[in-house]
Amino acid sequence: MIPIEYILLIGSLLILTSIGVARLSDNLGVPTLLLFLVVGMLAGSEGIGGIYFDDARLAQSVGIIALVFILFAGGLDTNWGDSKPIFKEGAVLATVGVFFTAIAVGLFASLLLGFSPLTGLLLGAIVSSTDAAAVFAVLRSKNISLHGRLKPLLEFESGSNDPM
Repeated sequence: MIPIEYILLIGSLLILTSIGVARLSDNLGVPTLLLFLVVGMLAGSEGIGGIYFDDARLAQSVGIIALVFILFAGGLDTNWGDSKPIFKEGAVLATVGVFFTAIAVGLFASLLLGFSPLTGLLLGAIVSSTDAAAVFAVLRSKNISLHGRLKPLLEFESGSNDPM
């Protein structure tokens, strides 16, 4: 059993590294999420960190708790006055749009890339929903602003399809 001091030290170092990476991503114009993936791969069992983690239940529990906080914060930050006019379009994009995107990517992956149908559909399900944090990070890094109803539509659609 690894002593709790080591676990706290490693966790603290990863948090400090993540803070530094977040600041570095702003300077480089690279999405923060991409650099977080690099840090995770370097810290993992195949990277230089050598951290071995195979507890799927703990990972699922932490992910669910994090999703609760993310959705709660997103709900608090949502301007309902802006979201009300685009509710119908956002709901269609968040449900029907995600479904058809998952099917289209699944068919593409299985028919053209040679994946099995189940693997293709899994790939489609993974990439079909829009992640607002990633989209807005890329737009912010490229100094692109969304005008009119597009920004609240994207926020509403990505926030409402997160649970899917």
